[in-house]
Amino acid sequence: MHARFTPVRDCFHDLFTAGRETGASLTVWYDGQPVVELVDGIRTGAGHDGEPWRPDTLVNVYSAGKPVAALCLLMLVDQGKVDLDAPVARYWPEFRTPATVRQVLSHTAGLPAFPVPRPAAAVADWALLAGDLAAADPEWPPGSVAAEHAWTYGHLVGEMVRRVDGRSVGRFLAEEIAGRWQLDLGFGLAEADQRRCADLRYGDPQWPSRKLGEPGSLRARAMGNPAGGLDVAVLNSPLWRGAEMPAVNLHATSAGLARLYAGLLAGGVLDGVRLFSPELVAEATRVQHDGPDLVLDRPVQWTLGMQREPDGSWGMGGIGGSSAWADPERGYTFAYVTAHLAEHDRVDELVEALHSVL
Repeated sequence: MHARFTPVRDCFHDLFTAGRETGASLTVWYDGQPVVELVDGIRTGAGHDGEPWRPDTLVNVYSAGKPVAALCLLMLVDQGKVDLDAPVARYWPEFRTPATVRQVLSHTAGLPAFPVPRPAAAVADWALLAGDLAAADPEWPPGSVAAEHAWTYGHLVGEMVRRVDGRSVGRFLAEEIAGRWQLDLGFGLAEADQRRCADLRYGDPQWPSRKLGEPGSLRARAMGNPAGGLDVAVLNSPLWRGAEMPAVNLHATSAGLARLYAGLLAGGVLDGVRLFSPELVAEATRVQHDGPDLVLDRPVQWTLGMQREPDGSWGMGGIGGSSAWADPERGYTFAYVTAHLAEHDRVDELVEALHSVL
């Protein structure tokens, strides 16, 4: 690591010294090159008995994976196989909600929660959950309201990929994006990759109940069905790791996510391999909704699959603290992935250290 970025390294290690982090990795690309590649803590177990975190350790990054799912569908848009402003039903005839592809991608389709209560085992039943969404009535007219499609996003996007291409979104990602750009990330992990996963743990035992909010609230409905999505016993199981829940169960390394954003920041090309046109990247990162989000309960600028910040950066954070994005103004991409489920203040401090040296 270049000496210029020492403050970032020091900040990263301070999180562990203070007990605010127990297992994580951080990768930063600047000016088209990786300049920070850090890992620390443990992957499994407790105390000092756990296996150390390695550069190839995969971890569930929650919503930081939503842009990755979106890019699978956006690749089909770029190839002329899907029209952003066509109704979803053109590609998925059973789908009742009169939403467009663009509205699905920008969290304004009106389907922020699965309509039928399902147990944790349902995460492995793609047809069941996709069928629930196809038959659902929207909670408000599509396009009128933004509400993060917290658990539903991946099935809405992924079923369109499957209908148009024939492959599941996990297989499409592996073959068309991750494989070609050499990204260590995926949906629906094989057994060998599951053995590389870090076990999620709570930074605070009250974390799940705080995140769900009031029982019966829109947030609780959006994030609590199927059951188990905030329960580490489910999250660390072969059921979850092997399933495709693309809204929330991308398993990734920080290096994989930082590389992905580096390719997007370069206009869709990485190491000479072009996957996206510059025009598609520009459209995908343009603001589609600017206003309140009813699930997140705050103002959000939604693009086609990402959040855009006031400083012009675009990407996505996950509920447990993982986060990845590109900052075109400053010329860097950033990815932090963690097994320690807590708040985003860790990322805020790392970014402050990074900005201080750029």
